[in-house]
Amino acid sequence: MRQILAVAVGLAVLTASACSAPAPPRSAAGPSATPTGPATLPAPTGAHPVGTTALYLKDLSRPDPWNLDADARELKVTLWYPTKQRDGQRAPYMTPKESELTLKGLRVTDVPYDTLSKTRTNAVKDAEPAGRKLPLVVLSPGFTQPMSTLTSLAEDLASRGYIVAGIDHTYESYATTLPGGRVAECLACDSDADPGFGTGVVQGRAADVSFVLDQLPSKWDGSDLIDRSRIAMVGHSIGGASAVAAMVKDSRVRAGIDMDGTTYARIPKSGLSRPFMFMGSPPHTPGGRDNSWDRDWKLLTGWKRWIVLSGAEHQSFTDSPLMAGALGIKTPSGVLPAARAAELTHTYVAAFLDQHLKSQRQPILDKPSSRYPEVKFCPATCGQS
Repeated sequence: MRQILAVAVGLAVLTASACSAPAPPRSAAGPSATPTGPATLPAPTGAHPVGTTALYLKDLSRPDPWNLDADARELKVTLWYPTKQRDGQRAPYMTPKESELTLKGLRVTDVPYDTLSKTRTNAVKDAEPAGRKLPLVVLSPGFTQPMSTLTSLAEDLASRGYIVAGIDHTYESYATTLPGGRVAECLACDSDADPGFGTGVVQGRAADVSFVLDQLPSKWDGSDLIDRSRIAMVGHSIGGASAVAAMVKDSRVRAGIDMDGTTYARIPKSGLSRPFMFMGSPPHTPGGRDNSWDRDWKLLTGWKRWIVLSGAEHQSFTDSPLMAGALGIKTPSGVLPAARAAELTHTYVAAFLDQHLKSQRQPILDKPSSRYPEVKFCPATCGQS
């Protein structure tokens, strides 16, 4: 059944699903506030300046699952990484055409269609990578969402000493720009009510991840910096569900995080022993509206955590709330403010990765913190105020 988003760019969600298809947002009838001008992503918190570049890869071994006229799977991969270069052109958040198609997909009509393309980022375009043997983090966005919606998380991780590879899963978002200026739109959006849709998506994305890991060593000039023994995957919504699928399929992915995504890939009865963290909004509390985490929790046999952020909505783990002012949308009462949601997401994702890819113990992963009272540890403190 087609799931429903209640607010443009996902400020509030009525269902906690890994693949949510937008319905008309509140702003469709008129903005609830005066747009504030271009959004600015929060400054990264790590010690390193950040560079970014894009790769375009073509998997000739398989046809595209959505475009029946394509005999190969094309992917755009955006890389973020530490650099020594502090000055230079900041990378665009998305192109004007990508912004237009995204806002049309979300049915936002009260601001110029190029609004999202004016978002200010922090990473220097095509800067030279710096460092030595750094862990790699693969990022996968939610359904209909371009990879750019996880840019602030990617920039923050790169500033902390990670190489980040964000995958645009072609034809599964409103817009992906491919070589030659071709724009791939959301062909998968026509199939999201089909039986087995979620299972098929996560299987396809797991294949995308394995292909990208195969290709990076030969296709990116900075690949010598990647420590291939330290790879993790983090995803939002169906991208988080795909982290489970990728770990089941590919042993190179040593740890994973699912941010608010209903899971579809079945974990073997023998269990999944690599580190994994569920990080979600209140519908993902044990016994809540989504019971997929209850099912999979029992099959996670290694280090594991299940945390829920009080006041979070489905898109709180993405850049979407940071765009609210630029789109003239007020954050609903009781929802985590955008800056706080970003801080919590960045802090706990980085803590997990630091512990499991850098062997740096992180006490905030062991118990509730007075500094972050919104974070509840399941099942012990879920639902407590």
